[in-house]
Amino acid sequence: MTGKNYEMDRRFFLKTVGGAALGSAIAANGSQNSFEQSSESIKYPQIPKRKLGKTGVEIPIVALGCLNDYTKLHNVLDTSLQYGMYYWDTATNYSKTRSQLSIGQYIEKYPDVRKKLFLISKPVDITTPIPIITDLEKDLQESLERTKARYFDVYLAVHALTDPAQLTNELKKWGEDCKKRGLFKYIGFSAHENMAPALLAAAKCEWIDVAMVSYNFQLKQSDEYQKAIDVAQKANIGLIAIKTQRRMTINLNQIESEADKKLANHFLERGFTEGQAKLKFALDDERFASAVVGMSDLDILTQNIAAALDKTKLSLNDQAVLDEYARATCDGYCAGCSYICNGALPDIPYINHIMRYMMYYNSYGHRDRARELFASIPANIRGKLLNTDYSLAEARCPQRIPIGKVVAEAVRKLS
Repeated sequence: MTGKNYEMDRRFFLKTVGGAALGSAIAANGSQNSFEQSSESIKYPQIPKRKLGKTGVEIPIVALGCLNDYTKLHNVLDTSLQYGMYYWDTATNYSKTRSQLSIGQYIEKYPDVRKKLFLISKPVDITTPIPIITDLEKDLQESLERTKARYFDVYLAVHALTDPAQLTNELKKWGEDCKKRGLFKYIGFSAHENMAPALLAAAKCEWIDVAMVSYNFQLKQSDEYQKAIDVAQKANIGLIAIKTQRRMTINLNQIESEADKKLANHFLERGFTEGQAKLKFALDDERFASAVVGMSDLDILTQNIAAALDKTKLSLNDQAVLDEYARATCDGYCAGCSYICNGALPDIPYINHIMRYMMYYNSYGHRDRARELFASIPANIRGKLLNTDYSLAEARCPQRIPIGKVVAEAVRKLS
């Protein structure tokens, strides 16, 4: 289907999917058994699935990123399951454990749901050179108790990995023991920075089942990263994409640029929102089994469901528009190559962390989380931030980020 009829059909499709989900959730909201009742009475289109590497498990190509407290948002959880989004992703520090607690409330209310779920959890971001096994064991046990899950399908034992050396032999042995005890089925790590060396190292570790890494149209520009993804895929590691929306680190003036407007208008004319187009870019890369997206309400959820159900792939022209936007706005986005910053600023090995916290603050609106994470930086490091020369790091930064300016903003907003 082409031309105006094609665009009208897609817009109708998006509205229909959103309306069906919203209507079912509202109807189910007062029910004591909302998910089971609505599933029995209505047949919903199901999100496509892909195999997660060596695990052999098929999971939906879009996952529910459970960053929020869903205590009063059971309709979001209901709707995700109705459309086959049964992969839920949580972590100890999401909403200060309230994400896990609210999932636990839902599972307690609907015990049979646990059999349907593919549930992934993560501990707090790692802040030590290597993982501390006793801390991991404590986190795992407490997370299982909060979620009422009895076991996790995947436990990403190193959350926000910064150095491949964190994938230790001790961690391997602990993971094998946890599998024997039935605490989780598969083990892996997440990484927001230095993803290429992390994947290359993981490919040599036969015990790593899953890697959750940042991936979006900006990071596509890195040949080094593309090769590392290929190596990890050949090693049959299950790859999951995060940060697919490529949110900006810098948002100082709150004014939408001409590049932003051009991007949004292009995809609206194609029948997509900008966010759906960015998600579709990640979904079109079949090296990744799934993309995790944080979803805090029904509107965001149904837009992502619609994007996953729509089989239309981005055109070459669409790809070119995303590439052009990536080049035009790269100085506002941190690509996670912290080894470059750390090499220029060895006494302050937290620059990439600060960039990520400012993304949470400016683009995600997660201000409390950003402040909490910033406070976890050692006090002696925070004390140096305003008295450091960042010119060498700025000169080496491939994205041309004004690092000193962002750090000063972070100290002002996050302290």
